[in-house]
Amino acid sequence: MATEIKVPTLGESVTEATVARWLKKIGEKVAVDDPLVELETDKVTLEVNAAAAGVLSEIAADEGANVEVGGLLGYIDGAASAAAPARKPAAAAAATSTLPVSTAAPTTAVAADLDKSGPAAKKLVAENALDPSVITPTGKDGRLTKGDVLAAIDAKPAAPAPVSPPPAPPAAPRDAGPREQRVRMTRLRKRIAERLKDAQNTAAMLTTFNEVDMTAIMALRETYKDVFEKRHGVRLGFMSFFVKACVAALKELPMVNASIEGDELVYHNYYDIGVAVGTESGLVVPVVRDADKLGFAEIEKTIGAYGKKARDGKLTIEDLTGGTFTISNGGVYGSLMSTPILNPPQSAILGMHKTMKRPVVVGDKVEIRPMMYLALSYDHRIIDGREAVTYLVRVKDGLEDPQRLLIDL
Repeated sequence: MATEIKVPTLGESVTEATVARWLKKIGEKVAVDDPLVELETDKVTLEVNAAAAGVLSEIAADEGANVEVGGLLGYIDGAASAAAPARKPAAAAAATSTLPVSTAAPTTAVAADLDKSGPAAKKLVAENALDPSVITPTGKDGRLTKGDVLAAIDAKPAAPAPVSPPPAPPAAPRDAGPREQRVRMTRLRKRIAERLKDAQNTAAMLTTFNEVDMTAIMALRETYKDVFEKRHGVRLGFMSFFVKACVAALKELPMVNASIEGDELVYHNYYDIGVAVGTESGLVVPVVRDADKLGFAEIEKTIGAYGKKARDGKLTIEDLTGGTFTISNGGVYGSLMSTPILNPPQSAILGMHKTMKRPVVVGDKVEIRPMMYLALSYDHRIIDGREAVTYLVRVKDGLEDPQRLLIDL
């Protein structure tokens, strides 16, 4: 009995996917829950597993095809045998070739004449690899004399001088491969492109910058990292400080946590913080839900779990849905400064960058401090410049004096 392979439910508002690649071939045996095919949606890549054991008997949607939820992908035949017929080995025909061997003996006259020749003549014939049958004998009874052999040697044409081979032509330049390569955009990459371009076309996007002295956070982390990891089973990173600082500033400036829907401004009274993660397929933004209710350890664990799921390609639609504000860390790739693009329908995004030691004025002295540039891109339709600058200053204050985050100031 054949079992249908169908497109599963893909998540909220996602109705279509693209067949990325089949993981099994027609005729291949499959077990229950074996991954059969990868589907790409606008947000994630997911696997469809086998609902029954048997053999993949038919593929109804080839790679690259667009399929809808509930659409047919193929069939599993539970009664078919996976054993392929044994292929008979090709018979190796032993080809035996017999080389012709010349059995012709020199004429009796020549042999006899050479036998009657003197030892000096025989020696010259042998040393010079001469054919005695072509030498005219002048001795008695047809004998070859030494003079006959010497005359034949003198008459033998000189071996042509060896000719030097012409110089080899210069080697052609090594083929560097095709000058261009065309690869079909993944559904995720196309969706990323659409959303980012839509953000540029729709929002009145502007970016404001500031810099933060990371000395206090780095010292705090160095002091407590070992005991923190021992107690909570997770490392104390920098991202939890940034999430906490951003949430504190969002509470003070709620328009930065708002969005536009039609003619209305929607103020969100919850704080779902998206954390941008780069994957092989493209940029994805899993969401830390209700970040204001989480402690540092819970934030670190949540971000760590998302990172592992992203590397393994296991992020779900639910992991990426929603979000009221986003943090993007270009510093992990070495970026010193950038202008991040909004993640619609959100109204703002914070860009973190590489921490570098720079000379800064502290009081009346110049000191070397670990500094990071911060960038806040925002939708000017919702957020005024004063509010954007104030928000970024509040984030800076919280990071430079992290004790404020612990006592909710």
